[in-house]
Amino acid sequence: METVIGNPLIKALIILFLLSATTAAGDAPFIISHKKASLTRLKSGAERVSVSIDIYNQGFSCVSSLPFSTAYDVSLVDDSWPKDLFDIISGNTSNSWERLDAGGILSHSFEIDAKRQGMFHGAPAVITYRVPTKVSLQEAYSTPILPLDILAERPTENKLDWVSSI
Repeated sequence: METVIGNPLIKALIILFLLSATTAAGDAPFIISHKKASLTRLKSGAERVSVSIDIYNQGFSCVSSLPFSTAYDVSLVDDSWPKDLFDIISGNTSNSWERLDAGGILSHSFEIDAKRQGMFHGAPAVITYRVPTKVSLQEAYSTPILPLDILAERPTENKLDWVSSI
């Protein structure tokens, strides 16, 4: 007696089902976001934080004429910078775009000045977008930043010591 799984027709149907499920899942946007922050010590004794956020759409469409993998009404909000600790110098902590096609990249940056000394742990930025096949807005999060040691006492570097060690 032949088993049900051993039947070539059943095997073909299972493979067809798995391929169609994979294809259907691949036709949606897949948003990945990376948030970076760097510190710059100013001569006035203040410290400036430069923040950049890159948003990638890693989704792809198996049918090139159908825009299933495009994300629409893309919105970025980064509210992890409290007003009592930071002043916005340039740019905004939020932005929006009309669309992000499959394989596309969006970038946003802004600069803020720190008001106080101490460690700061920033939260991920929130990205919302609309998919044509779904009613509700979709949400994605950026990577969190590493803790920032703002206005920390750093030993001065003597660049001549570097040269003498070579």
